[in-house]
Amino acid sequence: MSDTDFPGWHGTTIVAVRKGGTVVVAGDGQVSLGQTVIKGTARKVRRLAPGGYEVVAGFAGSTADAFALLERLEAKLEATPGQLQRAAVELAKDWRTDKYLQKLEAMLIVTDGKELLVVTGAGDVLEPEHDVAAIGSGGNFALAAARALADTDMDAETIARRALGIAAEICVYTNGNMTVEKISG
Repeated sequence: MSDTDFPGWHGTTIVAVRKGGTVVVAGDGQVSLGQTVIKGTARKVRRLAPGGYEVVAGFAGSTADAFALLERLEAKLEATPGQLQRAAVELAKDWRTDKYLQKLEAMLIVTDGKELLVVTGAGDVLEPEHDVAAIGSGGNFALAAARALADTDMDAETIARRALGIAAEICVYTNGNMTVEKISG
């Protein structure tokens, strides 16, 4: 089956901004199949609380794959309470080496309010520069906008909302239906 027989799922822009002791993760709600919007109100930013330890996660890619990864991340967080980076590294190791997990197509942005990380299936756990991270089809647009706005007097939430709004104006796989979660360090 070729790509023209079954066009791929597209969608999602997730942006995270850390400023003034707060991290805000914002995501759009669009899921597209080819040139068709399948859903406009998907919730791709979630609050996790394994063992009472709060983490906010945003995902891009296949929803089922992302949920499988979020469940694994929660288990890693329960095994290493309060150690987001260690849990993320353990998840990335498993993702890179486990034959089942290797097939998962998603990316994650995770934060506990102190650390801000991007986790990929290539085994990467990245701490973004400039306190801004973005993933997904409109991620580069949101990243550029957020970095440009970071030096203003705007707070983290305003920057994240504006950056996602700009991405939605440019990227056809991103809409303005936002889910926003805020967490302090």
